[in-house]
Amino acid sequence: MAALRLAACAAGVAALAACSSPPSRFYTLGAGGAPTGASASAAASAPQAAGVPAPANPALLIEVPPVDVPSQVARNQLVVRTNASQVDLLEQERWASLPGDEIRRALSGDLTRRLGTIDVSGSPYPGGVPVYRISVNVQRFESWLGSQAVLEAVWSVRAVGTNAVLTCRTLAAEPVGPGIDALVDGHRRAVDQMSADIAAGVRSLAAARPARATLGKAASEAAAAQPAAVPCPAATSSPGPTAGATVPAAG
Repeated sequence: MAALRLAACAAGVAALAACSSPPSRFYTLGAGGAPTGASASAAASAPQAAGVPAPANPALLIEVPPVDVPSQVARNQLVVRTNASQVDLLEQERWASLPGDEIRRALSGDLTRRLGTIDVSGSPYPGGVPVYRISVNVQRFESWLGSQAVLEAVWSVRAVGTNAVLTCRTLAAEPVGPGIDALVDGHRRAVDQMSADIAAGVRSLAAARPARATLGKAASEAAAAQPAAVPCPAATSSPGPTAGATVPAAG
C-alpha cells in the first residue's frame, strides 16, 4: 500500500512538472538593455538615463506624448513574423510594458540626452522657454528573427503656442543576428535612429524661430503669410525617403 501511495505521489509530481510553463523573459527598449528573467514591474521602472544629470536651465523643453503603434503588436508578447502573411505570438518572450510605452520611454530618454533638455509631458513648466511637442505614429513595427527589425513611423515636431510644425518620416530596417536579444537590440537601434532624426528636426525648427523673432510686426505678419520651408532631416543610415515639410512662421 505504501508503495502504491509513493508511486501515486511520484506520478502527481511528474504531472505537475509537465504542466508547468517555462518562466517568461521580459525585454525593454530602454538604455539599460534587455533583461532576461526579470519581472515586468522592475524592468519598467528602471531609470532611462542612469548617471546622466538633468540640465538645470535647458534652452528648450520637449513633450513626448503616448506613441501610437499598430494594433497587431500592441500587446506584451513579442510578435514575430514568419513570412509575409503569418506571425507567431511568443508567450514566454514579453515586453516589460506595451510596445508603445517602450518606444515612448526610450525616445524620451534619448531625446533628453541628445538635446540637453527635459521631457515635461504631463508636468507644469515655466513660461518663456520654447516647448516642442513630438508626436509619433508607428506604422510598422516588425520583428524578423535572425533577419531584421523594422520601424517605420511618421513623426511631427510642433512648437507649442505657434503654428510651426515639421512632419517627417523615418524608416529603419536594422539587420539582426539569431535570438531574441539580438532582435530587441535591433529595435533599440531603430528607435535610436528615429530619435536622431527627431532631434535634428527639433534643432531645425528651433533655429528658425530666432530669425523671425527679430522681425518687426509687419515683417512678422508677412513671414506668417509665406510659410518658411524647413526640410526634413536626411535619413541617417537605413533606407527610406523622408517627406519634406512646410513650417508656418510663428506668430
